[in-house]
Amino acid sequence: MKQERHRVVVLVRPGLLPMELGIVHRLFGQAVSASGAPLYEVVTCTPRPGVVPTDTDFTINVDMGPEALENADTVVVPAAQEDYEPQERGRIHTEVARALARVPRGARVASICTGSFVLAAAGLLTGRRATTHWKSCAEFRELYPEIEVDADVLYTDDRGVLTSAGVASGVDLCLHMIRTDHGAEVANAVARGTVVPPHREGGQAQYIERPVTPPGQCPTGPAREYALRNLEQPLKLADLADRASMSVRTFNRRFRQEDGLTPMQWIVQQRVDRARQLLERTDLPVDRIAADAGFGTGTALRTHFHAALGVSPRAYRRTFRGEAGGDPVA
Repeated sequence: MKQERHRVVVLVRPGLLPMELGIVHRLFGQAVSASGAPLYEVVTCTPRPGVVPTDTDFTINVDMGPEALENADTVVVPAAQEDYEPQERGRIHTEVARALARVPRGARVASICTGSFVLAAAGLLTGRRATTHWKSCAEFRELYPEIEVDADVLYTDDRGVLTSAGVASGVDLCLHMIRTDHGAEVANAVARGTVVPPHREGGQAQYIERPVTPPGQCPTGPAREYALRNLEQPLKLADLADRASMSVRTFNRRFRQEDGLTPMQWIVQQRVDRARQLLERTDLPVDRIAADAGFGTGTALRTHFHAALGVSPRAYRRTFRGEAGGDPVA
């Protein structure tokens, strides 16, 4: 008896990011059984069939309407250009809401990148853990406090509702679903065929740019300026408070008000950022980078770096500079 394939339905909206649609078709489309039989059927639908504009200079033609969702096993909602505009809580087009209402109970639902705003607005993420592109995490968290937002991961999977971070993390999300459905061997074969790693090290935290409060625009500015100029030196809290002409207690309180961090937490963050810059831009060995960033030893750098970004300094350098960017011999 012929086994029915798992049906994956991609719900696209005007302003679609074409790469995200391609990821779903390419990865699920490559998954085959030991005998070479396709394991998935992947189809695309839209609330209003016809020509769908993308965020590029070409359009796509989608023949299937929302009725395609009625027998879906998995539904994937990619991002659209409108997701990058300022959002409002619960904002969802009526046609999209009606389309999602057709999804069968028990079907798996996933989003890529800011497609998570659609799932949130539809109430599908309430009480669940989720992520989205790191640039949108703060807005997402503010609009939907009932959702546990994790800005540091590439994807989440909470009781059959999945979300992923930036565009390329859609690859990680699809591989995870394939691995869940059919095991590591099938997922690894798909990864090899797509020339991507079966598991990516770390999460999106390593890509996040953390804004630094301009030193001249806050009461603790003189202390910040001094710390940034002397990150490689031992920095004592009392000395920093003196440079801001404050008591240690007042300095701590003011610093928390400005950044939400203690002075020492902020210094560690700046030292990690200094190490990131050196790993990306130089061939210095890790021990030298540790000294220049103020961590003292390579061991201390590795500990703080992994705690902040989820990867080792060597893996981070490999990500941003390629295999040739590995640590040279000191």
